[in-house]
Amino acid sequence: MDISSSRTTALHQPREDHSPSPSPCAAQEAVEAGPCDLVTVPARQGLEAVDILRLRDGVGPVLHDGECDTLGFLVPPGTADAWDVPGSACTQTHGRGFQADPAEPPPITGTGWLVAPDAAFSDATDPAVLRAALGEAARTIEAVDRCR
Repeated sequence: MDISSSRTTALHQPREDHSPSPSPCAAQEAVEAGPCDLVTVPARQGLEAVDILRLRDGVGPVLHDGECDTLGFLVPPGTADAWDVPGSACTQTHGRGFQADPAEPPPITGTGWLVAPDAAFSDATDPAVLRAALGEAARTIEAVDRCR
């Protein structure tokens, strides 16, 4: 899948050799300190995407809601400006404190950590990598559903 023409605010493109990429939030903090935005997706697609990202060392902190209907991926600030993935939403935090702190409870009432900040590969999930994982997850779910 070629995602080079997709609109994103990622600070870099995924590396061809699949080597670890620098943390998107850490790189952003050098320019301007601020909390991360939040991409929310249905739990089924989100769980598939988390598995895909874990296999590729690309998952940042992930929240789940109390009913386990929705997952939320922390992404670099500014991602919401260009997020356009169907079936998902990206919320700008506008400095409201969506920062991943492993010593603190999740920043949103009624949520818990699926991937805690101290267990994540990076401070936030790269938007381009998340976009690709969500697409792969959707195709996997569609294929499984066709086989039933």
